[in-house]
Amino acid sequence: MTQMLPSAVVLGARAFAALAGLNRFSDEPGKLTRLYLSPAHKQAAEWVKGAMEVAGLAAFIDAAGSVQGRREGTVPGAPAVLIGSHIDTVKDGGRFDGNLGVVAGILAAQALRDAGISLPFPLEVIGFGDEENVRFPTHLSTSEALAGAYDPAWLEARDSEGVKLGEALVAFGGNPAGIAALARKPGSIQAYLEVHIEQGPVLEAENEAVGIVTAINAQSRAQVRVTGEAGHAGTVPMALRKDALTAAAEMALALEQIAGAHELAVGTVGVLRPEPGATNVVPGAAEFTIDFRAPQDATLASMDTEIRKRFAEIAQRRGVGLEIIPYARAAAVPMAPKLQDAFAAGIARTGSNLAGRRLPSGAGHDAMAIAQVAPVAMLFVRNEKGISHSPLENMTEADAGIAIRVLIETILELAGHSQ
Repeated sequence: MTQMLPSAVVLGARAFAALAGLNRFSDEPGKLTRLYLSPAHKQAAEWVKGAMEVAGLAAFIDAAGSVQGRREGTVPGAPAVLIGSHIDTVKDGGRFDGNLGVVAGILAAQALRDAGISLPFPLEVIGFGDEENVRFPTHLSTSEALAGAYDPAWLEARDSEGVKLGEALVAFGGNPAGIAALARKPGSIQAYLEVHIEQGPVLEAENEAVGIVTAINAQSRAQVRVTGEAGHAGTVPMALRKDALTAAAEMALALEQIAGAHELAVGTVGVLRPEPGATNVVPGAAEFTIDFRAPQDATLASMDTEIRKRFAEIAQRRGVGLEIIPYARAAAVPMAPKLQDAFAAGIARTGSNLAGRRLPSGAGHDAMAIAQVAPVAMLFVRNEKGISHSPLENMTEADAGIAIRVLIETILELAGHSQ
């Protein structure tokens, strides 16, 4: 039966054509910016729904704004295999991050349907809407909804324009009251598979098209507010200043030092806003975000302790107030060994000479949320120079095709189809 399936070359061409269609939808002309619950997200969700229907899936946009498609299996009541990723992007983001995984799932489902291959389990494809968590201070909210772990407080969160998430969801066509019902029942999912660009340089350095993820690193995010004293830039002596911005800058450097002292750990200040933000005024307050990650939960906990200690010392020495408000924390998430092996078998079934390299993920993914209710696994795909979250993000059509063919063969491996 697998001989009837499209080749990797054909799948790669289909993937790039589909991505070109999907990535027409952006909130900023000339850039790819598609934030959760924005007009571009709505357009993209409708496009994905249509693509799922063409692929033979019964599709709908759910209460939280994700797109779900399903093809029933031959065994009644069998737990489903889910293939998912996300269609939201960062501001001025790349073409493949998240989008590739959704397109891969749709094309895999379409290829299996067109080849007349029946599966003993339902096959689902999901395009999540809030993986990047750029617009609102959430954490994987749309996939957390499926895991039954949606935080109702997120509905009260506001974006930079003051728009409340719950209000934006209603305007999008979602239903805050229906989110709880999205939670999947225990035992209803046998596997969650996610195809994603690596967002790192390892596969390219080793000349491998795909790799199997072993675990997703632990991560923590917080908003930090430093309160000083505003004053005239020309009249307040340096020794008497309580400059919130320079205090925040020293804290950012401290985060950098702390992360650098732990193996494979990273720390980032991605947003910094001084107040009042005037050229001739000493900043009286400053808000910034911190994002820090590590392979082990214990390492992350140690970093958290060090960050709080160092920030407090800086605040005391500079005479400024300090408030640290954590808003997202995720433990390290190991990928299911059996599903890692299924991906390895899928690679072998392609008849290629791919090594099936195994590697960790430093970035977070929707798989982290779904791991609360189902075994999960990820397949990384090589991307140029490891660049991601950037318009320079790039990969080859050939690698996309290889990844989708591996995904198809992995589904067949789970279904027990012989080669």
